[in-house]
Amino acid sequence: MTNPVTYEELKALLGRSKDLILIDVRENDEVNRGRIPRSTHIPLGTIEAAFKMNPEDFQATYGIPKPALDAPELVFYCRSGKRSAEAIGKARELGYVTARNYTGSYLDWSRREG
Repeated sequence: MTNPVTYEELKALLGRSKDLILIDVRENDEVNRGRIPRSTHIPLGTIEAAFKMNPEDFQATYGIPKPALDAPELVFYCRSGKRSAEAIGKARELGYVTARNYTGSYLDWSRREG
């Protein structure tokens, strides 16, 4: 079961949640053109290795604490929702059962935020 995140829900989480962990799985050139505030960039090709890291290495590499396996607000996004869905599949295989997809992803965000 996927339990996708909508734009409205993500906007509310960004405004009120200290537990939100927002992962951008796009490539560097895409991220350089814009990103959602508070997101952490972990390219799709490195998701599995990243989430297998020990907590100290994850923190040192990405600048945020490694999410718990049951992190309540672990959200992935990409450009249109396809790569983030793939990233969630990889994360779930590693035990991150609550991972969610912002299905509108950056296309939706940039259209609504200008």
